[in-house]
Amino acid sequence: MILERENLINVNDIKRQMSQLTDDRRDGEEISKFVSYYQLCRAAVGEFGTKLENLDSDYQVRHNHNPIHHIEVRMKDVGSLIGKLERKGLEPTIDSVPGNIFDVGGLRVITNYLDDVYTVEKNLLAQTDVKLIKRKDYIKNPKPSGYRSLHLVVSVPVFQSDSVQVTPVEIQIRTVGMDMWGSLEHKLRYKTDVDEDKVAKYSAELQGYSDEINHIETNMQKIFHDL
Repeated sequence: MILERENLINVNDIKRQMSQLTDDRRDGEEISKFVSYYQLCRAAVGEFGTKLENLDSDYQVRHNHNPIHHIEVRMKDVGSLIGKLERKGLEPTIDSVPGNIFDVGGLRVITNYLDDVYTVEKNLLAQTDVKLIKRKDYIKNPKPSGYRSLHLVVSVPVFQSDSVQVTPVEIQIRTVGMDMWGSLEHKLRYKTDVDEDKVAKYSAELQGYSDEINHIETNMQKIFHDL
C-alpha cells in the first residue's frame, strides 16, 4: 500500500472547526454543506490514489520498475480554506468554493527519479475520465527560492448515491530529493519562532542546495538508465 493517508479530515473535525468560526458562518445548513463537499473531495482524492497505485503496480509488472516511491494525502483544514477565500475577496461560505478553490483535497506523489515525474503525469492524464484544469512546472522553471515540483489540478467524476460530481484535486509530483528540500524549506519559512537572520541565511543556502540536488538526481538517473 503506497498511499499514506496523512491528515484526512473527518466529519467531527469539520464540525469542530466550523464551530470555532463566528456565528453567522456556523449555522447547521452551512456545516452540512461543508461536510458534504469535503466528503466529495475526499472521494476524489481516493479515486486518484487508486489510479496512481494501479499505475505503479502496472509499471512494476511490465517494466520491472516502480516510478512512485510513495504518496501523501492532504485535506485542507476549514480555517485555511476560509482564509484563502477571504484573501481572494470571496464570501467565506462553501458556495464560494467550487470554481475558485481547487486544492481542498490534494496528493503529493514522490517519485524515484526525475523522468518518473513526467511518466506519472503522462499516464495519469491519458486516462479518459481525468481532465487537466491547471499545470505549473516548477521543475523546468524553478521558483526563485529553488523550489521544484510539478503541480497539476485535475478532476475526476465521483459517483454518489444520487449523482455524479466532477471534482478537482491538486496533485504535486516531485522526486525524493525535491521533497526533502521542500520539507526543510517549508519548515524554515513557516516556523514562526525562527530568527529572521537565520531565515535569510539558510534561504540563500537552500537555494544553492536545490541546484546541487537537481544535479545529483540527474546523474543518478543516468546511472539508472545505463543499468
